[in-house]
Amino acid sequence: MGKKLEEIAQQLKDTNKKVQLIYAFNGTGKTRLSRAFKQLIAPKGDGDDASPSDLADKKILYYSAFTEDLFYWDNDLGRDAEPKLMIQPNAFTKWVLEDQGQDQSITTTFQRYTSDKLTPHFSADFSSVSFSFERGNEAPEPHIKISKGEESNFIWSVFNALLEQVIAELNIPEASGRSTDAFNKLTHVFVDDPVSSLDENHLIELAVNLASLIKSSQSDLKFIITTHSPLFYNVLFNELNSKTSYLLERFEDGSFELTEKQGDSNKSFSYHLHLLKTIEQAIAESKVERYHFTLLRNLYEKTASFLGYPRWSELLPDDRQLYLNRIIQFTSHSTLSNEAVAQPTPAESATVRLLVEHLKNNHAFWQPQGA
Repeated sequence: MGKKLEEIAQQLKDTNKKVQLIYAFNGTGKTRLSRAFKQLIAPKGDGDDASPSDLADKKILYYSAFTEDLFYWDNDLGRDAEPKLMIQPNAFTKWVLEDQGQDQSITTTFQRYTSDKLTPHFSADFSSVSFSFERGNEAPEPHIKISKGEESNFIWSVFNALLEQVIAELNIPEASGRSTDAFNKLTHVFVDDPVSSLDENHLIELAVNLASLIKSSQSDLKFIITTHSPLFYNVLFNELNSKTSYLLERFEDGSFELTEKQGDSNKSFSYHLHLLKTIEQAIAESKVERYHFTLLRNLYEKTASFLGYPRWSELLPDDRQLYLNRIIQFTSHSTLSNEAVAQPTPAESATVRLLVEHLKNNHAFWQPQGA
């Protein structure tokens, strides 16, 4: 039986690591976990949704779908007004925009992720922002509505400016030497899947920049990062040293499990590794059935695609390639009813074992020490 999200949150809180990196498929419960963790660290009345005057009492800073909800479009179609992105202020956004005046830093970061021709324009009271696109000698486009990906970039840029300021303040060892006491009680930063609308180039750039920010932190501030993107996970995994990495899973009964992983996604939870694990388990338990040939072929296909082979059959043992290819084709594609027997012959079961071992031993599958 798995755990409740509150128990997973407690597990994260009890882990004494600078960074905890979590991979989970979409719909697993990453955002719900961020809320459960926030509630554990700072029960309702604290945290980033408390009143602006309580900034010095904050214990957690987090970026999630709820952060994005602070920004919403006012299209005002009835009056045909220019679209603008409204900013619903909380303690952190008021501090970084109104108190610290980080609008230029936000613009610089945003243009780095998008285009230096795309410019945000904050209202005087920072309650909204509009966007224009400059086309050089051509007429500029004022008051445009940006794409969802650009909007996500902008919201992250606001959070990034805040995070830079927080880390810089907390890097001053003596609290008396800091320009503000607003973050003295801050213990955790929770970043929940900031890459949902980013293309691969910007995703990698964001991951590298986030890793650099975290590595610049010299205080006791701890970071928890969740994502559904194997690429984002892998970049952070390789960029960060002092970390613990996990796979978050949700079971049919609504419970959860947080399993520690020792490698990047290619070693820990990619689909081809699930296929390999399924086949190996069937071999170990002497429960190989004919459908395992289909899984085996799928495993060969995915491995060949990853390694750049034009045909999956090229991964088969050279001396028996044609024969083994025919066996896999026969057992995974046969439509004859008199052959539809679940239990393969001993020779066929041995073939499954041989092909799995050949793939692991000859095509760069990572092997645990002592295996």
